[in-house]
Amino acid sequence: MESIPERMRAVVLTAPNSHEIRDVPTPHPGPLEVLCRVDSVAICGTDLHIYEGKFPGRWPKGYPFTPGHEWSGEIVEVGEEAGQMGWRVGERVAGTSHAGCGYCRNCMIGRYTLCENYGKEPIHHQYGHYSQGADAQFVVHSIKSVFRLPAELDLPYGAMIDTASIALHSAKRPSINAGDVVVVVGAGPMGFLTADCAYALGAGRVIITGSGERLNKARDMGFEVVNYRQEDAVEAVKARTEGKGAHVAVDTGGTAESVLQAVNVLRKGGRAAFTGIPDTPVSLPMQKIVLEELDLYGVRANPNTMDEVIPLIVSGRVRVKELVTHSFPLAEYGAALHTFADRVDGALKVIVKPNE
Repeated sequence: MESIPERMRAVVLTAPNSHEIRDVPTPHPGPLEVLCRVDSVAICGTDLHIYEGKFPGRWPKGYPFTPGHEWSGEIVEVGEEAGQMGWRVGERVAGTSHAGCGYCRNCMIGRYTLCENYGKEPIHHQYGHYSQGADAQFVVHSIKSVFRLPAELDLPYGAMIDTASIALHSAKRPSINAGDVVVVVGAGPMGFLTADCAYALGAGRVIITGSGERLNKARDMGFEVVNYRQEDAVEAVKARTEGKGAHVAVDTGGTAESVLQAVNVLRKGGRAAFTGIPDTPVSLPMQKIVLEELDLYGVRANPNTMDEVIPLIVSGRVRVKELVTHSFPLAEYGAALHTFADRVDGALKVIVKPNE
C-alpha cells in the first residue's frame, strides 16, 4: 500500500487570474468517499472561466480554492462505508464533478446534475467548481463521482472520460435517430467528441462547422466540414441537404453566434442541443422556432453517461487519444492554462500531471 503523505502540492486559486502552487494538508475520505492519487487532470473551458473569475460567488464560492474536475487516478484510501460498497485500494478510476444529494426528485429520476440541493455541502458537491477539485496530488471524491477504468484504457486517457460523457449527453438530449444529418457547431475537443458520439448513436452524416487549424483536424478525423469564415454556414448545410437543413444541431461553441447558427441550420421539426454557456444574452429567431416546431435542449454536464461512454472509448468509436496534445507537471499549471487558452502549437486537450 502506498504511504500517504500528511501534506501535498496543489494548485490554489487566490483571486481571479491568480494562483499559487501550495503545500497543503492531504485530505482524508469520509464514510462514502475515496482518496485518490491523481494521475492526470484535463483542462476544459469551464476551468479557464473559473480561473478568470467569470462566475463570482458561484464557481468558486470563495478563495483559496483548488480547481480541476476532469481527472484520472488510483484509489489509495477508502472510507469505511465505501469499502462496504465494494471499493478497494488500488482501483483505477476516472472522476466527474457532480455528486447529487440522492434523495431530491431530480436525483431520484436520474437528473442529479439538476439536484435541488445544489450548493449545500456536504449533501451536495460539485468538485472543481465550488467543492475542492483535482489539481492536486490527491483528491477526495464521493463514490457517486468515481468510475472504474477498464484495463484496456491507459490511465492518463481516463481524464478524458468526463469530457466524452458530456459529449454523449449532448448527443442524446436531442434524440438522434438512425440516418439523421447532424451539425456540430464548434471544431474543438467537445465538438469532435460530440461528433463521434452522434455517429455512435446512429447519425447518417455529421458536419462540423468551424475554422482554422481545428477544422483541418476535423477533416483529418473524417468529418464533413464547413468553414464559417469562408462561406455562410447555414446556406452551406442547406446546399448539402437538398435545401432542407439538418435534423439535429449541437452547439459546443457557447457564443451568441454559435447558438444562432445551431438554430438556423435546422430543417422543419429539427432539434438543437446547447452544451456551451454564452457569456451574453442571445436573441433567438422565435418565428422560425415556433412556425417550424423546433425543439431546443439545454445540456447540463453528464448525468448517467460516464459508464455509457467508457465502452465506446475502449472500442475506438469515441476517440480521445487523438485529442490530447500537451502535458505539463503541476508546477507549470500557468503554462498549461496558457497553452490551452491560446491554443499554443495547435493545443486541443491539455493535461496536468500532479505527481510527475
